[in-house]
Amino acid sequence: MYIRILFIVLALCTVFLSPALALLTGIVFALIFKHPFPRPGKKLSKYLLQISVVGLGFGINLYDSLQAGKEGILFTVVSVVGVMIIGWLIGRRLKVTPKMSYLISSGTAICGGSAIAAVAPVIDADENETSVSLAVIFLLNALALFIFPLIGEYLHLGQKEFGLWAAIAIHDTSSVVGAGKAYGPEALMVATTVKLTRALWIIPLSLVSILIYGKKKGNKISIPWFIFLFIAAMILSTFIPLPSLMLKGISVLSHSLLSVTLFLIGSSLSIQALRQVGARPILLGITLWIIISITSLLVITW
Repeated sequence: MYIRILFIVLALCTVFLSPALALLTGIVFALIFKHPFPRPGKKLSKYLLQISVVGLGFGINLYDSLQAGKEGILFTVVSVVGVMIIGWLIGRRLKVTPKMSYLISSGTAICGGSAIAAVAPVIDADENETSVSLAVIFLLNALALFIFPLIGEYLHLGQKEFGLWAAIAIHDTSSVVGAGKAYGPEALMVATTVKLTRALWIIPLSLVSILIYGKKKGNKISIPWFIFLFIAAMILSTFIPLPSLMLKGISVLSHSLLSVTLFLIGSSLSIQALRQVGARPILLGITLWIIISITSLLVITW
């Protein structure tokens, strides 16, 4: 009973923490205690992430975001296709199962756990393949949230450059937004816009997956509808003169919800999932991550 109370208290307290600290708090809790609300926590983190991202849209000007996202469109197309192909080749070399290679590549190429969750039922991946793929992506995603801002500062990257790099090289939307927020307001705008544009690739990827794996009719494709709400929020804040106090309140609430979301994501990590992750899937995930991180950084800085 006391574990549940502690979990709730920590979740409430994370509204005052930065995204990185909130995620770290969740991971520490997961390593010490067993998650008291595994299923509700997973669902809640999913919806809180969507709500917080939509809320962030009210603080982004549509014209500025379109200008910031021009370069990101080309990067997105090239990187998504490139990662999927390279992931398949390296997966064969490392003798990782085809479906697991496909899931890890999808998570790296598009938007981490969301892409894996969308593609897994389409390709009929079993529970073990899905959980291992999620664990690999999750571990790298958590690491990226902490080290990317440090690397950006060390390399003296501008906020626009860092936002673009984070959106391409970091897996999950939550950590992309968290890293962007830690680096600065312009980095947050660029990172969020480019990442959400990138997340739309879940739709064509799911359709291609059906063709590749020959699935029967009737499969459900998870479309990230909240992305369209994010765009609607940008349009409203750009063309309708909303009260500044209202916009500030939405912004504060969105950032607080993001911290809570990262705590919930971190606390969902289990020792059992870590043990299931073999060396080869981890090596595949790390290799893909290094390739896309270095390549995108070189292109952006040059």
